[in-house]
Amino acid sequence: MEIKELIQSGLANTKRSIDRALNGLTPEELSWQPAPDANSIQIVLFHNARLEDNTIQARLQNKPQLWDSQMWYRKLNKDVKDSGGHYTLDDVKNFKISDTKDLTTYMDALRNNTLEYIKGLKEGDFDRKITLAPMGPPPPGGAARPPMELTVGTMLLMMVTHLAQHAGEIGYIRGLKRGMDK
Repeated sequence: MEIKELIQSGLANTKRSIDRALNGLTPEELSWQPAPDANSIQIVLFHNARLEDNTIQARLQNKPQLWDSQMWYRKLNKDVKDSGGHYTLDDVKNFKISDTKDLTTYMDALRNNTLEYIKGLKEGDFDRKITLAPMGPPPPGGAARPPMELTVGTMLLMMVTHLAQHAGEIGYIRGLKRGMDK
């Protein structure tokens, strides 16, 4: 199996897991939080979408994110600067997307874009190095983090792993709300 096929398979598996977990959920269930400081399914979905957009568009292709170029922030009634993470307790408590179908449409547009990008990669492209600026402030009392250098292949595998972890989280939140296999 080629790297390209492995990544495509991982992305298909995460999509199946998420689709299965979302099946039949009501808007109330999608926005339900297991605890006041816990994420809802909507927040996790949104985080996954913003992660994929940032990884594929901005970091790997050095292009504007679909969030900006297709104005998904307007369609989802969110701030253009919303990165999908690092929320405060108030942000978590007040997070709402009025129609999750709009969010899943954004996710589908991203996935189509991601698959087109991967389809166009040649074997040697997976070894191309990307330098990433440090994320977040340095730890308290610590030195500034240096930039990281990763290959395209490593970044894609990290993205698949991250998406899969959150797909499991979505299934878990569903189980907490509905019970087993409901």
